[in-house]
Amino acid sequence: MKWGTLYPAEYVNVLYRACQRHISGEFRFVCLTGESQGLLPGIEVFPIPDIGLEHSHYYDGAWPKIGVFSSDLYGLQGRCLFIDLDTVILDSLDPLFNVPGPLVAINNAPWSSPSLPPRTMSSVFAFDIGSLGHVVDKLKSQRDALVAQHKIEQEYLHHAVDGIAYWPQDWLVSFKYHLRQPLVLDRFLPPKSPPPEAKLVIFHGKPRPIDLVRPPKGNWERFPHYGHGVVDWMSVYWNSGSPI
Repeated sequence: MKWGTLYPAEYVNVLYRACQRHISGEFRFVCLTGESQGLLPGIEVFPIPDIGLEHSHYYDGAWPKIGVFSSDLYGLQGRCLFIDLDTVILDSLDPLFNVPGPLVAINNAPWSSPSLPPRTMSSVFAFDIGSLGHVVDKLKSQRDALVAQHKIEQEYLHHAVDGIAYWPQDWLVSFKYHLRQPLVLDRFLPPKSPPPEAKLVIFHGKPRPIDLVRPPKGNWERFPHYGHGVVDWMSVYWNSGSPI
């Protein structure tokens, strides 16, 4: 799903190529967007579903993502794997289609504290298309109250869907929590490479993947953290399409 200017068409194309490399069977790659210019052939484009949101809901919480749960999503059928555009795919995605559950998502609570109860993160999730229409219906009917209650759409999902399952922790790594170096060391050492068992790297907030490929001058991290220059493993993934 793509809106606004933060993620240009290049992000969609890189993700599409990565899916081609890491899905063994036939699949459809769908981008929900109002702008199809620059997208590669083979990428199917449909409008972002209208679920009664206002302009502010696109930028204060990722509420348009709830539209993928519409009871009728342009006639699409089957198991859907939703992947945020700033996600890096490292290994086969086939197992992600086979994890059972009405909604399978990231539990990012252990990233900050192993003792915390599960906390749903929606950077990568799977579900059967059309099976969670009640999530959309509820948001339509109680939009203002739910947006006020939940800062971001993934908090709403955590409470709106019963029986959420979570990916194995070693399948996904966070760039912020697992790969960047500790403070001070990050001024001298580049980010760590992803571990061999990881299937995806999750980016959230700053930096963006493109910052590691075509870095701006100076610090591409958020102070007091520090990062600079090209990160080799990210450049290989982004530019050549070769496995890491």
